[in-house]
Amino acid sequence: MGGMTSKTPTSITLYGIPNCTSVKKGRSWLDEQGLPYTFHDFKKQGVPADALQRWVDAVGWETLVNRKGTTWRKLDPAQQAAVQDAASAQSLMLEQSSVIKRPVIDWGQGRITVGFTPEAWPAA
Repeated sequence: MGGMTSKTPTSITLYGIPNCTSVKKGRSWLDEQGLPYTFHDFKKQGVPADALQRWVDAVGWETLVNRKGTTWRKLDPAQQAAVQDAASAQSLMLEQSSVIKRPVIDWGQGRITVGFTPEAWPAA
């Protein structure tokens, strides 16, 4: 394996679903920057609970729950009202991965970003 001289010492993981526009933009951006990454497909692989905990710790559950998305709007009011803290938000996200704002990118070393926001991403 490469030593400290490697340009990308940490591995990047992009989480989302393949047909999501923001996810496609994120993947294109990473490709354009020449940054290797692993794509984690929520539809095929589900939401990893351990990773979800790290995301909540890093950015907060309010950032992760996409309240503007179709999935959120389709929930009944009782389900929406039940999301009041990290635990209730996480159980909803594990159950309905499409309520998670995408893409979630784990840049390694504990750095997490949510959504297509290249201006907030580490410069290549």
